[in-house]
Amino acid sequence: MIFNTTTSSLTITSARLQHSGLYKLEQMNEFSVQFQLSVQELISNVTLSAQRADLVEFNDTAVFMCSVSTGTSLSYKWLAGNSTISSGADVQLSNDGAILTMTKLTRLDKGPYRCNVSNGLGFEVSPPVSLNINYGPSNTSITVMPVKYMYRSGSDISLSCWTDSKPTAMIHWMFDEVLLNQSGSQLELQNVNKNNSGTYKCVAHNPVTMRFSSTSTEIRVMDPITVVVISFTSGPAVLDETFTLQCEVTGPVGSIHWEKNGHPVAPNMTTVFGMDNKTLTLSAVQFSDAGQYKCHAFNLVSNMSSGPFDVQVNYGPKKPTIMGPNVVKSGTNVTLSCNAESVPPSLYKWYFNGEMLSNMSEYMTASLTQEMSGNYICMALNHITGKNSTASIMLTVVDPIQNVKIEQSNPAVEGNLHALTCNITGPADHIYWMKDDKPLHSDNRTVFSMDNVTVTFQTLNRSDARHYRCLAINAVGNMSSDSYKLLVNYGPEMPIIMGPRVVKTGDNVTLTCKAESVPVSSYKWFFNGSLVSNMAVYMAPPLRKEMSGKYVCEAFNSISGKNSSASIMLTVIDPIHKVEIAAPMNSAMENDSYNLTCNVAGPADHIYWMKNGELLLADNRIVFSMDNNTVMLLALSHSDAGNYQCMALNAVGNMTSAQYNLIVNFGPETPVVYGPHFGAKGHEVVFNCSANSIPPSTYTWWFNDTLVANTSSFIAGPLTFNMSGKYTCMAHNHVTGANSTKATMLTVIEAIESAMIQSNSTPINNENFTLTCAIVGPYDAIYWMKDGMQLNMNASNTDPFPYNMEENMLHFTPLTIQSNGTYECVATNKAVHHKSPKYPLLVIYGPLNVSISGPESAKNGTPVSLTCSADSQPECDFHWFLNNQSTSLRNGSFINFSATRAQIGNYVCVATNPVTNISMRQTKSFAIADHASTIYIPNKGALLLLGLYTFFAPLLSL
Repeated sequence: MIFNTTTSSLTITSARLQHSGLYKLEQMNEFSVQFQLSVQELISNVTLSAQRADLVEFNDTAVFMCSVSTGTSLSYKWLAGNSTISSGADVQLSNDGAILTMTKLTRLDKGPYRCNVSNGLGFEVSPPVSLNINYGPSNTSITVMPVKYMYRSGSDISLSCWTDSKPTAMIHWMFDEVLLNQSGSQLELQNVNKNNSGTYKCVAHNPVTMRFSSTSTEIRVMDPITVVVISFTSGPAVLDETFTLQCEVTGPVGSIHWEKNGHPVAPNMTTVFGMDNKTLTLSAVQFSDAGQYKCHAFNLVSNMSSGPFDVQVNYGPKKPTIMGPNVVKSGTNVTLSCNAESVPPSLYKWYFNGEMLSNMSEYMTASLTQEMSGNYICMALNHITGKNSTASIMLTVVDPIQNVKIEQSNPAVEGNLHALTCNITGPADHIYWMKDDKPLHSDNRTVFSMDNVTVTFQTLNRSDARHYRCLAINAVGNMSSDSYKLLVNYGPEMPIIMGPRVVKTGDNVTLTCKAESVPVSSYKWFFNGSLVSNMAVYMAPPLRKEMSGKYVCEAFNSISGKNSSASIMLTVIDPIHKVEIAAPMNSAMENDSYNLTCNVAGPADHIYWMKNGELLLADNRIVFSMDNNTVMLLALSHSDAGNYQCMALNAVGNMTSAQYNLIVNFGPETPVVYGPHFGAKGHEVVFNCSANSIPPSTYTWWFNDTLVANTSSFIAGPLTFNMSGKYTCMAHNHVTGANSTKATMLTVIEAIESAMIQSNSTPINNENFTLTCAIVGPYDAIYWMKDGMQLNMNASNTDPFPYNMEENMLHFTPLTIQSNGTYECVATNKAVHHKSPKYPLLVIYGPLNVSISGPESAKNGTPVSLTCSADSQPECDFHWFLNNQSTSLRNGSFINFSATRAQIGNYVCVATNPVTNISMRQTKSFAIADHASTIYIPNKGALLLLGLYTFFAPLLSL
């Protein structure tokens, strides 16, 4: 040691452990100061070793030993990965924490493991050591690719065996319990056949753990179908004969299906399957059996369809059909066509008078003469069925008609005889007459003569005025005359008068007269024998009652010289002026009778009554007077209440009264009482009473026969036990004078005085936590609420945090951040639900995610700011360190400095949760830009007591 009397500094070189102790500096009669110095050795060469590194799961125990080359006052912390190891049932620490023993090892305990050794000068972490934990085999499984229930012969199948094992298990394969000369996780079956069907087993063996595991799978192999064809065993299919198809298949067959024209074939009386559906027999071939047939063969690994097989039903020929005319005009050619239904198509021959004319289905004649009339024969022949059939046609050759015209001899007058004549050029076999393009037939007025050449109307009628034609026909053609319009003069008929028969005074009226007549008639109007108009339409002036009477219309035909007349009676009457309903002075009471009278000003033919806009009809309680002016309501019901109207009608109009609102007084009916059956002592309860009544009732409340209120709503309280009993509501209708009562029972019970949520620990994340509901007063049940929503008795899979309830406690197992919220407990009994004050739960956690923001380098002299942040509740305390120094640079979340060489190094931010006292650190390196810095770290042999000098220097200068 060297003491400098000038500066009062004490320098210790090559500090050793024995230099530790209490140092005191004194100046006689001036001062005395002391300083405690602890000299420690830096920790170096921390190593970790395992007693055994190769272990077996569940069987072995792991022992780790942590050692250092140098260092004093040592403290040990053990790490598995990034997690701290704590002692427990299967973990023991010994030798002041330097030895770690772990029992009941599992495969998850492989590490890596490290030990962290620290003292007041710093800490050092050992290199990691990992365990080799042998386990298995377990969870053995076989994967078959491809995956199929049945495999097609010739397929390649790959079986893979997997098992969870360390070291890798030895795998052997067995087939139907016979060991195969095959090992390894893969078993390849190539070009398989039926002999490869069976049970394959994979057997796994771990030579270290000496454990076995096995599993098996079933493989099935089948040959595919290779050929499917349809053949027939007899000749072609002939109508009404038997025909058989056969499905020939190469390969194993599971089933055979037949289809026709794309649709399945089902057996019936004539369709029969044989030989497991290999044959299809049509026992009596029908036309419907024709079509395209296929057979489909199936097994578990394949299916194949035959090519289409066309079945054609041969038949015929049926009796031929000859197309062609029976009669033709001379000089023309004619084509005769012969067709006989037949498969295959028939061959044809034509004969005339025994001579063959053609061997084609169509025969065209030469230019025809009358000598070529006769019988023509067609013969059809089917060369497959060997059958033939014949038909004939009779052909007649005649001359055509050239001209047709209608003529008449005199004009047509209704009631006279009139004739029309059809003049024809050329031979006609028949003559027909048409009226408006419809056949004209003879009757007692219409007579045909001279082979229909003339038609005579014995007494001409106006209905005969139509368009006429005559049609001349022979065997080779026909010709019609031009349309002939027949005009018949007649009339006038009895006139038709249109107009009202009853009108109200002051109105104008129009009367229209029309009489059927050719030509059109002229018209005159007469009233009481006086001419009032010579037009078909008569417009009368404003009407008075004296203008009632008979109005006559006369029609005259200037051609026929005839006239005709008709009349109409017109009545002029007054309208209805006023309609109103009169009612008795007394009020309408339920079950009483009540009359309404309809008073009408003006003549009324009918009176009708309506209620609420709908027609009112008589029944056993509704009675109308003889003229309907009074309606009597017997035994009134409150359903009779409503808006009544009466309507008066006469021939010229109607009028409806204003609405009369009938109010039927009734009630009160039995009241309905709303209110609780239980009340809490010291609280209030509210009873409400209502009863159906018109007019509305008045209400009184009675408790044990004592009047307590005269309103429909009654508040009782504060409650005492002697207020238990019967509470009765009485409803009174002052119009009907009736009363009605309803009672309810109230029982007063002890009140719940208070409910308070309590806890006896700090709510820390991932730890169990309990809230207790402290209740004063009797209660039946408790339920809990979070953020205003009721919690279930136990957490479900959908709840964001785990919890359960026990009596008056809510357990969090454990707390999570999602447990945060506002909690309430609610105590209930028959009278009340008492809710506790709100309890805010804020879960303590962190620090998490510590990070430092700021530059990693800066130019010399530049201001630098580093900020430390961490996710934590409550907020963390922050401490800054430089280059692992034990003295904190600053407390707080940020540190500011100017960039100098002295500031180069590793800045460490330590974030500490002030509640849990858990710390987490983060490091950020800082350097001077464009400057190569060397950070000096002192070794254990050089310790300068700068702190001591800094402390003593001011004192020595005194």
